[in-house]
Amino acid sequence: MTPGDANVGSDEAGKGPVLGPMVAAAVRASSEAIPDSVDDSKRLAPETRESIAERLRRHEDVAIGVAVVSTDRIDDPETDMNSLTVDAHAEAIAAVARGDDAVVTDAGDVSESRFGRRVREGVASRSRSDSLPLDVHAKHGADETYPLVAAASVVAKVHRDAEIDALAEEYAEYGPLGSGYPSDPTTRDFLRRYVAETGELPACARASWSTSTDVLAAAEQSALSEF
Repeated sequence: MTPGDANVGSDEAGKGPVLGPMVAAAVRASSEAIPDSVDDSKRLAPETRESIAERLRRHEDVAIGVAVVSTDRIDDPETDMNSLTVDAHAEAIAAVARGDDAVVTDAGDVSESRFGRRVREGVASRSRSDSLPLDVHAKHGADETYPLVAAASVVAKVHRDAEIDALAEEYAEYGPLGSGYPSDPTTRDFLRRYVAETGELPACARASWSTSTDVLAAAEQSALSEF
């Protein structure tokens, strides 16, 4: 599938963070409706992402679907991140796709064909017709090649950033939240402060992530040392 063949693109943001949800988005639009400045969301400044997302939402010929995967679902031992990513893409796509659409999605699996097949089945299970959508292609790095997928990546990132901003306000008394990623020292400091003061992880944390278990273990060890 070439970039010009697709009319629905999907991508997700927040697959790896220790804090906050994962968000998937799907964008249905003609190529003419996508801003020229669109790109993989990681390459764009926050203000540029927000501007593009706002333009897409305001455009009468653009349809947007969003799926939010909570930390509770991520921590559920009965599922896994690959399955949750498939479900999120399928939910977002099903909100906007029509039966004759050509869909391209950023592959969230080492196997592009498997991810595409699972997303296609997920969309079909959410629709009234087994043929919706007829055509799903998954590609690694699709957000760098397909403007529709790049647009979806921007929408997903902006939505997740808004979720993180809301969490930062909710937990303001425990200090800055940071980006929510394990590699962020501010995020790790937030978790340590919260656990030190409350003895447990915040509800916004993915308890099954090693960063979370490490913080809990360190706090327990510290308490034993002081005993």
